[in-house]
Amino acid sequence: MTITNEPERLRSRALVTGVVQGVGFRPFVYSLARELGLSGQVGNTAAGVVAEVEGPAAAVAAFGDRVRTDAPPLAVVSTVTLESLPSVGGTEFAILDSTAGSGRTLVSPDVATCADCLAEFADPSDRRYRHPFISCTNCGPRFTIITGLPYDRPATTMADFPLCPDCAREYADPADRRFHAQPIACPACGPQLQLVQPGVETAYDEAALAAAHGLLTDGAILAVKGLGGFHLVCDAGDQAVVTTLRKRKDRGDKPFAVMAADLDTVRRIATVDAAEEELLTGSRHPIVLLRRKPGAAVAEAVAPGNPDLGVMLPYTPVHQLLFDQPGPCVLVMTSGNLSGEPIVTSDDEAMTRLAGLADAWLGHDRPIHVPCDDSVVRIVDDSELPVRRSRGYAPFPIDLPAPIQPALAVGGDLKNTFCLGDGQYAWLSAHVGDMDDLATLQAFERAEQHLEQLTGVRPEVFVTDKHPSYRSRQWAQLNAAGRPVVGVQHHHAHLASVMAEHRYQGRVIGFAFDGTGYGDDGAVWGGEVLLAGYDGFERYAHLKYVPLPGGDAGVRNPCRMALSHLLAAGLPWDRRLPSVAACGGPELELLRTQLDKDIACAPTSSMGRLFDAVASLAGVCHRAGYEAQAAIELEGLVSSDRGPGGYEFAVTGEEIDPAPVLAGVVYDVLAGVEPGVVSARFHQSLAELMVTLADRARAAHGLTTVALSGGVFVNRVLLSATTRALTGAGFTVLRHRRVPPTDAGLALGQLAVAARLPGRETSCV
Repeated sequence: MTITNEPERLRSRALVTGVVQGVGFRPFVYSLARELGLSGQVGNTAAGVVAEVEGPAAAVAAFGDRVRTDAPPLAVVSTVTLESLPSVGGTEFAILDSTAGSGRTLVSPDVATCADCLAEFADPSDRRYRHPFISCTNCGPRFTIITGLPYDRPATTMADFPLCPDCAREYADPADRRFHAQPIACPACGPQLQLVQPGVETAYDEAALAAAHGLLTDGAILAVKGLGGFHLVCDAGDQAVVTTLRKRKDRGDKPFAVMAADLDTVRRIATVDAAEEELLTGSRHPIVLLRRKPGAAVAEAVAPGNPDLGVMLPYTPVHQLLFDQPGPCVLVMTSGNLSGEPIVTSDDEAMTRLAGLADAWLGHDRPIHVPCDDSVVRIVDDSELPVRRSRGYAPFPIDLPAPIQPALAVGGDLKNTFCLGDGQYAWLSAHVGDMDDLATLQAFERAEQHLEQLTGVRPEVFVTDKHPSYRSRQWAQLNAAGRPVVGVQHHHAHLASVMAEHRYQGRVIGFAFDGTGYGDDGAVWGGEVLLAGYDGFERYAHLKYVPLPGGDAGVRNPCRMALSHLLAAGLPWDRRLPSVAACGGPELELLRTQLDKDIACAPTSSMGRLFDAVASLAGVCHRAGYEAQAAIELEGLVSSDRGPGGYEFAVTGEEIDPAPVLAGVVYDVLAGVEPGVVSARFHQSLAELMVTLADRARAAHGLTTVALSGGVFVNRVLLSATTRALTGAGFTVLRHRRVPPTDAGLALGQLAVAARLPGRETSCV
């Protein structure tokens, strides 16, 4: 009888799902298997990555653990499903070609150029020295170039760029950082940079870059092609050219984002803490809202009246090359479009749609398959607060608190994003924009079709806001083709959004504060306290209704909203008040008549409009050139020393009356109190109000979790003060960290509510 000590051999199949394609996962599996002495194979399928490994039982078990824990930097492993197979023997490990089929994998967002590529990019001896399209499996375009799945080069916009022999060797070598990196190329086989300027011969590559540098230095405006669309670019330190760009783009006073050459430059123009630095330099490279330093070398026209700057660092090689010669070290980098239109993505379209905006075009011949604007984020209490979730984040999904049938939530009409859901996942789209013109509706439709293709979700139900005039809702009704169309109340969706991103299952005391939302009684809601779960809500309290004179005209003119609030509060229109002086004689008389006779006045409980009123009363902003301008400027003036005293709301039943607050504001303004002190007292009064209401709701209903959502909670001062006060009072606070609190997060909440609605057939709109 012979006794052997050979270890038991096992064979196992692992299906790995998540972001596991286009991120170097197959070469990682290959190297791991070789390290553990395993034979077998690995390949991409439409369901994910499938690896079959055979060898000693301990090594197979270690493989099952490490395939999850040791994944490449850009990979996100959602599940690893193991299945035992009969042993077949063998000593080799192979990487298979991708196969089509059913199932689902997750696509990586576009990411900034990695440190390894930047090192090669800066090395004169490297064959990719100064290559405008350098990338590898750890960086570069993904979402914006993918045309189908499985994710291989033929299913990207790089399909028309055959690899040269050197790139082909790297692409086929499992030990190389560029193994199956679909966007890779080099100067011999990749896209070509070109600069087009009217009346001048087209320049290419280094000549194009030299011309672009000269134009920027001389005060020109360039259209520059990025990962997800064109930017309009100029010297951020040149007041004249920034003012020209603002006029051409029809931007009003809305701030421009800027791109700084490096982190040291950022530190010279803005205050940056550790969390903000990490966000600026991470793989996503979003626009980060930072506090501008006094005397920063940035033109006032970049962000007039705003204490913050939206700052980002170069995230593509082309951006790096814009700063590599003497010239501006801070550039305005704003979306390539007219205000309100979708971002331009193609070179031909850029030549026509940006003809009146740009002086020259720096583009290239790698197509952008789907637009993707820059993301905007701010840090509040060391945590991310998304303002616009797009490049670097989309289309990575969010795990839902409960499974959902295949559904499409179309979001709202402002800051539109939509959301596809199926099973445990929700895919929130990149930023689409305001649904107020045909071009944006067409962009919405193309983006929705692309996301359906990438996710494999075929919606069986459509979910919309209840506003009868929303274009997003009308689009859903036109395209449902017999499928149910479910309406979800606006502020319920806001709260469900923050609950869903935290995977919270119970009921909450929800504060939904924003500018405008269609209420169940037909009024304009916006200062809502709801006791809410996914399956419904109770309106526990709300701001007292006041007239919104002229609808959008009232929104654009905070001084009119101030006078409406004064009238509702029984306070006189004292001509010493800045709001009264701003309206002037004829406008004042017309407004009085409009309010007295209730002409074109919708009742509103909007917290956003109360911010407008206080901002105007304090003399901060009387005419708004962009959404939430008055509130943003009021926040920016908050004084750290608010002195003694404060304001206090009156609460009667479910009605929150701001009249005592307004009386306090008027008293302070007429007494010459600085606007920054008025602002601080107003913000503090809101935080105290929320604790009072939460305490009452807890005593009456036993709820201890508070949810904060709606555009007002982009306000860093209010969000921080409220979180601190509520936490100190013993509440658990849910606030946004993965999706925006604005209408850009509505679709996720719509989807989460729709997952719980009973009898959808009777809930259709």
